[in-house]
Amino acid sequence: MPSVQQKIAACQICAQRFSATATRHEPRPVVWFERGARILIVGQAPGLRVHESGRPFTDRSGDRLRDWMGIDAQTFYDRKRIAITPMAFCFPGYDGTGTDLPPPPICAQTWHEAVMAEIGTPDLTLLVGGAAQRWYLGTRNVTQTVAGWRAHLPALLPLPHPSWRNTGWLKRNPWFAEALLPVLRARVKELT
Repeated sequence: MPSVQQKIAACQICAQRFSATATRHEPRPVVWFERGARILIVGQAPGLRVHESGRPFTDRSGDRLRDWMGIDAQTFYDRKRIAITPMAFCFPGYDGTGTDLPPPPICAQTWHEAVMAEIGTPDLTLLVGGAAQRWYLGTRNVTQTVAGWRAHLPALLPLPHPSWRNTGWLKRNPWFAEALLPVLRARVKELT
């Protein structure tokens, strides 16, 4: 019987959808989790660089996220410590204007229950970006959700997406770096 990871790695459910995007790419699920990880990162979906590398957060977003967490790449990519499960395991592609397409909901609907059963109950879950926050918390406003981070401790922390596109958001919300990041770093240090 194939494992959950093997089933996801072989998934072709979005092949037709991806062939209709501007990138016309094949599915390439990026699977990065093991049972027992103490930290779970729930992100959006792999970008093009991650699609090409086959490893999550191998881009500037990953650099920023690792900085926020206060850890190096070796710790970040240790599947026994940190599981990474995006809302879509494949790069969704670009639309005709070169904009990232959102994670197709069919991916989370198909896989997230089985993934969570496989991982178990992590000590800390980071909900990175609006798609993860909508799925797990039912919220729609990233700023309000992240601003209410204290209500979710110690098991959960909502974060904005670490994309360079959110640099303006970070400047407009200095409380994120001043109040939330020290707590995030301390919690990650405690668990890794």
